[in-house]
Amino acid sequence: MEIGVIIFPTDKAIQPIPLAKEVESRGFESLWFPEHSHIPCSRETPWGGMKNAPPLPEEYWRSHDQFVALAACAAATTKLRVGTGITLVAQRDPIWLAKEIASLDMISNGRFDFGIGYGWNVEEMRNHKLDFTKRRDILREHILLMKELWTKEEASFHGEHVQFEKSWAWPKPVQKPHPPIIMGGAAGPKTAAHVAEFCDGWMPIGGMYDFEGGLKQIHAACKKIGRDPASIEIGVFFAMAPTEDAIAKLADLNIKRAILPLPPAGADTVLPILDTYAKHIK
Repeated sequence: MEIGVIIFPTDKAIQPIPLAKEVESRGFESLWFPEHSHIPCSRETPWGGMKNAPPLPEEYWRSHDQFVALAACAAATTKLRVGTGITLVAQRDPIWLAKEIASLDMISNGRFDFGIGYGWNVEEMRNHKLDFTKRRDILREHILLMKELWTKEEASFHGEHVQFEKSWAWPKPVQKPHPPIIMGGAAGPKTAAHVAEFCDGWMPIGGMYDFEGGLKQIHAACKKIGRDPASIEIGVFFAMAPTEDAIAKLADLNIKRAILPLPPAGADTVLPILDTYAKHIK
C-alpha cells in the first residue's frame, strides 16, 4: 500500500515547493492539495454541510490555487505523484480545467492524479453561478466532456448542462487514456453510479463514512453496467493521524493508498510529522 500526504497549501504554511521536496525525500508516494476558490463571509453553510459543525478553519479561504501549486511541486520533484484532494469540478469551466489537467500531466511526465468531488458550500457555488441542487449532474457532464477533450482529436459534447461544438484542444495527457479520476466522499447510490460510470478510483475520508457500505454500493453499480468492480482502485484520506493498526487494517483490505493529513503550518511543525508518518512506509 502506498502512503501519501495531504495539506491545505496556504500563505501561512510551509510553501509547496520546499514541502514537495521534503515529501519526496522521505519516500512518500504522493502529495495532495484540496481547494476552495473563496469562502463567503456569511457562512450560511456549516462546515461540510453538517449541522452543529464547529467553526470553519481559516485554511479553507487561504489556500493557493491547486494547479499552480501542484505544477510547482511537479517541477521541483522527479518521482512524487501530485494530486487534487479534491477539485470542485462543477464550479470550474470544464474546457479550461481539461487543459490545466493535460498540461500538468505533461509537465509532470504523467505523475498527476485527479481527485474530484461535488462540494458542500452552497454560497460558494452560488457565487460561481452554480445551482447547488444540480452540482452532481453538472460534475458528470464536465467529466464526460473532459474525457472527450483528452482522448479525441476533434472533441464535442452535447448534454443537458454543457454544449460543446467540435473543436481541437491540445496538449493531451501523458497518461492514457487520461490521468486517474478518483471520486472522494461518501458513496450513496448516485455517487456509486458515477464512480462506476466514469471514475478510476474511490477515496473517501476514513472514519467519516460507511466505508464497507460504500464499497458494496460501488460493486453493485459496477455490476449493473457490466464493469469489473476490481477495476476501481480504492484509497482512503485520513482526517486525523491514523494509528499503526488503522494502516495495517487498510493493507489487509488491499487498499491502494492511504493519504495522511498535515496541518497547514510551518516547516518546524510539518517536518517532524512527516518523519513520524515516514515510519509507515514499507
